[in-house]
Amino acid sequence: MGLLSALTTALAALGGLLFSRVELLLLDLQDGVDTLARVVLWGCIAFMAAGLGLLIGALALIFAFWDSHRLLVSLLITGAFFLVSLLAALVVRAQLRSQRMLFAASLGEFMRDREHLRPRP
Repeated sequence: MGLLSALTTALAALGGLLFSRVELLLLDLQDGVDTLARVVLWGCIAFMAAGLGLLIGALALIFAFWDSHRLLVSLLITGAFFLVSLLAALVVRAQLRSQRMLFAASLGEFMRDREHLRPRP
């Protein structure tokens, strides 16, 4: 009966280990999804507010210079919009490149488990 008891204990420990790792993986996934949802929501709000502000400001400038330099002001405003969009794209690219791995904690735990469970020579 000692061998069966030891096997049962080992399987229970292995099941507990597997359960805790899957739970950690799911927590990492939930954290990533929550962060992404917040970033997308606030990004959309910022995008809409900035777009409306820029549009109203651009129209105000064009109307102010309607009689004298409306084409020049329109081209300058268009160039400024393109410059801002280029800078925003560069910031997004830099943020995506510097983003941490989604399952970094889970992968680290799995690697440690693999090292502990690997047979020693």
